[in-house]
Amino acid sequence: MRFDLEDVGTQNAYKLLAATVMPRPIAWVVTKDGEGRVNAAPYSFFNVMGSAPPTIALGILASPERGFKDTARNILDTGEFVVNLVPERLVQAMNVTSIDAPPGIEELKLAQLETLPSDRVRPPRIAESPVAFECVSLSTVETGPTQLVVIGHVRTVHIADEFVLDPDRAHIDTPKLDLVARSYGSDYVRSRDTFSLVRPTWRERQADFAEILSDKP
Repeated sequence: MRFDLEDVGTQNAYKLLAATVMPRPIAWVVTKDGEGRVNAAPYSFFNVMGSAPPTIALGILASPERGFKDTARNILDTGEFVVNLVPERLVQAMNVTSIDAPPGIEELKLAQLETLPSDRVRPPRIAESPVAFECVSLSTVETGPTQLVVIGHVRTVHIADEFVLDPDRAHIDTPKLDLVARSYGSDYVRSRDTFSLVRPTWRERQADFAEILSDKP
C-alpha cells in the first residue's frame, strides 16, 4: 500500500515512521537554561551520524498546543547538551523524565537521579547512565513549525569503567551496557538478541556475481 505523507496527516505520518523505523536508540538529553536550571527528557529520534568529527543527530518534536519544551529552547539558547544512554535498569526513571511537567520543573529531581559535572559543557550528566556524550550544537535546522533537527558535535564521551575492556583500543563491552531502544507504540526493545554477518568484499565475491552480471540487460 502506498502512503502519500502529504495527504495522511501529521499524526499518521508519525505512526508510519515510528512503526517501521525501529529500534531507535534513546537520547536522554540533559540541558541547562540561562538561569542554571537543569532539564532532562528522553528522545527516540536520535542516532550517531559520523566520526570525523564525532556527530550525532537529535530530532525534537514540539506539541502543537504548547510548542517546544525546555530541551529545544535550552539548546537554541546555549548550544550545549548532554546525551545519556539508557540501560534497562533505568527505564522507569527515564519514563518519569518524559512527564509533561510545566517549565522550570527539574525532571531529574522527580526521578530521584543524581548528576555529575560535565568536563566541557555546562549541563551535567546523569550519574547512573553508563554512557554520556557531552555535545555542542553544530547546526539546528527547523524542518517544520513544530520540529527541529539538532546536529551535535560530541566533545567528550564518558563510559563507566566497568564497561571498558581496553581503553587504548577503545574496546567496550557493549552487551554488558544492557541498553534499551524504542520500538513501536509504547514498546521498548532490549539489545540482547543479536547476530553477526561478515561484510562481503568485491575481491572475494566477484566470481560469485559474474553470472548475475552477465545476465544484466
